[in-house]
Amino acid sequence: MVFNSLDFFIFLAIVFILYWFLFKKSVKLQNILLLISSYIFYGWWDWRFLSLILLSTIVDYFVGIMIHSSESQSKRKRWLWVSVIFNVGLLGFFKYFNFFVDSWIDMFTMFGYEIKSTWTLQVILPVGISFYTFQTMSYSFDLYYKKLKEPTKDFLSFAAFVSFFPQLVAGPIERASNLLSQITNKRSFSYEQSVSGIKLILWGLFKKVVIADSLAPIVDDIFANYSTYPASTLILGVTMFSFQVYGDFSGYSDIAIGTAKLFGIELMSNFKFPNFSRNVAEYWQRWHVSLSTWFRHYVYIPLGGSRVSKLKSVRNIIIIFLVSGFWHGANWTFIFWGAFHALAFIPVFLMGRNTIYKNSVVGENSIFPSLIEIGQVLLTFSIVTFSRIFFRSESITDAFNFIKRITSNFSYEIYNHPMGYRMIDYYILIGVFILYEYRIRKDERAPFKFKSKIIRFIVYTIVILLMLLFFDSNIDRSFIYFQF
Repeated sequence: MVFNSLDFFIFLAIVFILYWFLFKKSVKLQNILLLISSYIFYGWWDWRFLSLILLSTIVDYFVGIMIHSSESQSKRKRWLWVSVIFNVGLLGFFKYFNFFVDSWIDMFTMFGYEIKSTWTLQVILPVGISFYTFQTMSYSFDLYYKKLKEPTKDFLSFAAFVSFFPQLVAGPIERASNLLSQITNKRSFSYEQSVSGIKLILWGLFKKVVIADSLAPIVDDIFANYSTYPASTLILGVTMFSFQVYGDFSGYSDIAIGTAKLFGIELMSNFKFPNFSRNVAEYWQRWHVSLSTWFRHYVYIPLGGSRVSKLKSVRNIIIIFLVSGFWHGANWTFIFWGAFHALAFIPVFLMGRNTIYKNSVVGENSIFPSLIEIGQVLLTFSIVTFSRIFFRSESITDAFNFIKRITSNFSYEIYNHPMGYRMIDYYILIGVFILYEYRIRKDERAPFKFKSKIIRFIVYTIVILLMLLFFDSNIDRSFIYFQF
């Protein structure tokens, strides 16, 4: 079941009605409904993998209790390692087992030894496993570091926290201090909160359907046939991919946050207009915020963060980005992608400019950005977009061949849409999208903030008409980050 499907909206309407009309007087009944609904939502893909979520939930529920009740630090640490080993082991088995086996075989082959039999597994990657394992681990970490005063004794509430369906398969990766505390407390229906949620759902659907899905055929065609296209087309392809993956993933996050609002729950912001970042450090403060903060709190800071020497801090940065790359997938392309971002981040860190834009936006006090800011944004976008050659390519060989062709084939030709549509429409669409996001750049939760009701109505109408115009049932409508 995906957000951009009729099945989901029928499911959402049923759950919403039951939640607020039949079970509104009991938090326990609401949580039971959320838990059952979440399991139905996830089981829609493959019910067999529900056992993994349940097992992860049981392990971290009891680990949390044992961490809190253990008197000695050594026992607390041992129980924390139970959580880490179990969840990372679960993730590693389903996501990385074949990668390590294939890499081991390739290494022996490189030295002249041929291994004929392999121990690779023919298993489907469980949807969202990278997200819910990290969410359950964060609960154990927060209890260990005493960010949470005590564990919950309510297993149903904890299970609902782990499996909360709006953010189950692609985040945001929530911490218990935010999401679990809301699930255990009574919620009241708020008309304003629900309207805000519906607006975010609409905006998220627009980004998914109109931006991401409409660009997908172009990106797929160019990357699949890169050896036949000139540099100009390859640059177009990877640039379009930047907008595709942003529209796809941030669109999912908006729908997730908006859906949670319908149930009286506030999730953290996951995207804060990263395309307007002025350096790579700011980009990572705005892109996939929940994952960035997860790695900062549970990997970077425990390693010493920036409180240690410059050399060790650089080491920590490299570790963070390599692990982040590996989190995205069992392919050397993601590791190269992470390494590239580390190399781009380190100079910013060494110059002490990694936090200078933390509390500001481009064009903070003016209608238009300065020429310097425009240059900074274009440079950062170019760096990030270049790195996505590795992110999108099927293999390292493809990625380097893609780059080689960009640098060696300078001929220019007009690219034709694989389905015969006018490319000028897509250029105009992206341009208008950039200008509109610049207008709302100060508040990622208010995409339709206009004083005039007439203008608001016109914008709603345009958004809905564009969604109807660009909707194509022949395009794969699944979300890119489902594969992670």
